Amino acid sequence: MIFSDNDIEFLGDCLRHVAEEEIMPRFRNAAAANVSEKTSSVDLVTQADLRSEAYLTAAIRERFPSALIVGEEAYEADRSVVPALADADLAFVIDPVDGTFNFAAGMPVFGTILAVTVKGETVAGIIHDPVLGDTVVSLKGAGAFQQKRNCEPVRLKVAEPLELSRMIGAMACSHMEEPDRSRVAANMAKVKMTFAFNCSAYEYWMVSSGKLHFIGHPKLMPWDHLAGVLTHQEAGGHTAKFDGTPYRPGEISGGIISAPDKESWQMIRNEIVGYR
Repeated sequence: MIFSDNDIEFLGDCLRHVAEEEIMPRFRNAAAANVSEKTSSVDLVTQADLRSEAYLTAAIRERFPSALIVGEEAYEADRSVVPALADADLAFVIDPVDGTFNFAAGMPVFGTILAVTVKGETVAGIIHDPVLGDTVVSLKGAGAFQQKRNCEPVRLKVAEPLELSRMIGAMACSHMEEPDRSRVAANMAKVKMTFAFNCSAYEYWMVSSGKLHFIGHPKLMPWDHLAGVLTHQEAGGHTAKFDGTPYRPGEISGGIISAPDKESWQMIRNEIVGYR
């Protein structure tokens, strides 16, 4: 299926709507947010997550009635939807509030992510920042662009490759098991500066716009990565799983690294992740 500009504009409008109507009214508003734990004290869900996902699911279902819709919160009720992404004719993957811990803590580092896949390939990605109002849009083969309020879109480009000691990066060490967690955390001392945003939306925006040189994650849930990986690739970067294979819809294991180019990716895998 080929998406028109009207389809992409519709999806962007949906993300902006939930930001204005469901997310921001509950930000730093404990009573309205209604935070609860899922699996732990750092794995949270709020009314902003639930209401935003419900709105996006309904709006997309009305426009694309036969499409597969995979939402982070709905996945808890039906886990078969993620493997179905591998060959779905058309699918939409939603993370209503990526960075829920940050949102619940009152930190303005979170976003809404939406990816579109066709027959196991990501063809479009949208990442919206509810606080700033910025939207990043990527289309397969057409580039990645950041749209700020009242500004012309700006094409995104990854950072130029550098030696490891001058790089700035982010690695999701906290999601790793030992001994990987301690090894990778120690290896990050080799770079100039390291960050931990606990928010894939921000990490992919930062690495796709050249503000970070690399990012890495051990967990591959599709709502966290599909849109971001496409954005990074369309900005000129190289992303692959830890074993060097491409990351595809439906996969949830194997770890992933995004870097400026293939040579930098290899260096990060060897020197930071510790794969040889």
